[in-house]
Amino acid sequence: MCDSGDGTTDRPMPQTSPPLSTLLPPLICGTATFNNQYNPDPYALPTTAIVHEALSLGVRAFDTSPYYGPAEDLLGTALNTSFVHQNFSRRDYFLLTKVGRISGDEFDYSPSWVRRSVQRSLERLHTSYLDVVYCHDVEFVSFEEVLTAVTELRRIRDDTGVIKYVGISGYPVTTLCELAEMILEKTGEPLDAVMSYANFTLQNTRLASIALPRLEVAGVDVVPNASVLGMGLLRRQGVPIGAQGDFHPSPEGLRKAVQAASAWSDLQGIKDNRIEKVAIRWALEHWMREGANLGSKGDPASGIPWQREEIEKYGGTRLGVSVIGVSNTEELHETMRVWRSILDGLEDGEKTAIDSGRGTDDRTWSLQRQRDVEVLAAGIQEKLGEWVDYAWPSPAPGFVNKRSTPAVPAPLPTPAASPDQLPKQASVKETSGLGAMPQI
Repeated sequence: MCDSGDGTTDRPMPQTSPPLSTLLPPLICGTATFNNQYNPDPYALPTTAIVHEALSLGVRAFDTSPYYGPAEDLLGTALNTSFVHQNFSRRDYFLLTKVGRISGDEFDYSPSWVRRSVQRSLERLHTSYLDVVYCHDVEFVSFEEVLTAVTELRRIRDDTGVIKYVGISGYPVTTLCELAEMILEKTGEPLDAVMSYANFTLQNTRLASIALPRLEVAGVDVVPNASVLGMGLLRRQGVPIGAQGDFHPSPEGLRKAVQAASAWSDLQGIKDNRIEKVAIRWALEHWMREGANLGSKGDPASGIPWQREEIEKYGGTRLGVSVIGVSNTEELHETMRVWRSILDGLEDGEKTAIDSGRGTDDRTWSLQRQRDVEVLAAGIQEKLGEWVDYAWPSPAPGFVNKRSTPAVPAPLPTPAASPDQLPKQASVKETSGLGAMPQI
């Protein structure tokens, strides 16, 4: 960083070029739902249909992790199909994954495990490169371990090119800020991305109030907001119960407050008043604006044909980046309907609505829905009372990392082949020109 001469400090520029913020789409399809934490049987989910439909609707980024059970394999299977290869080049979509978290109580941030994990992700996702790799849930290990892993990821980036951008992810926003500041101080290079989850929701907005100012000073380029329902907390039916049982870290008092707020919202004479519908729209809409300074200019999935070259040539408007997970195509379509309605309600939304073919009536509806959601959101937050901006401890008191020495990753079951999956004998051309998988 350098002094501007007026007592302020200029924001350091990212070392990677072009900056991630100029390319990353502001809407990312998350795959944590492709896991038995959120669903009893992730293999029973229509994951290939979800990924294909998302691409058809203009979604151009997918977030995953080895920690999400079979998610990487399921996503890779969906992408390694004739439908994708015939309609999309690898350059058309972004893949974001993670390293370091192995299980609920096992973490390995050593260089050897980082290399092994990256190699495994490349193979599972059938790709020659990863757009973004995060250190996963950084609060569970020491700052020194995070610095070691970030340094190794950057070495892989610089030496092999199989990683394009490097970031960290986790829950406690103060820890994320402290790590971003430390990494900048120790390395002279800011992080490309810092992702947090469940910290910009109807219940908790600490990502904006506490983290954004510090992360901007630390030179972070993009701050995606994940889990706008607070890991499923903000739902009429309560937290999700998958094959792993009740994994949610929220205390009973918060859960009861959410259910009381949900019951209140159900009684209001406003259409689509379920707490989850209000929470999704409110978080997406507010983060699109409040997270814009550390947002991105990539394809917004507005329904208007888009080319990367347009941003590279003309620039664009930064929008706050959100990660949304779905478990079926119906949820995907509803998410896209809400997302595009929010775009229609922006300052230049009338042009977006007209150019996309939705028309001015959709913009008028969007502005009215925006007002309705604000009324419902204010009432929900009033009902939450003292639980507003509450953050549960992470890690929980007494946590011990059971990982002592690196081990070879255990193979996961192979997902069932999609009906239109490429045969194993597919040519190099058919598999996006990957050829031999790069070794790191």
